[in-house]
Amino acid sequence: MRLRFLGSTSEAGACPSLYETDRGTIVVQGMQVVDPDALADLRDVLDGETAVEVPRELLVDIARKVLG
Repeated sequence: MRLRFLGSTSEAGACPSLYETDRGTIVVQGMQVVDPDALADLRDVLDGETAVEVPRELLVDIARKVLG
């Protein structure tokens, strides 16, 4: 799988960031959610899955760029 950087709200270009894959999916880079109460709110988490936190404005900004 190959990734293409879409954008970030980080001034250093680190996380949170979004990437598009060559498989037509999106990869999210962000801080792992470790709060037990927040993790308890997740549904149907499979082995190997995790949750990451990204700002809403990053998702909105990238959606505007990608979807026009």
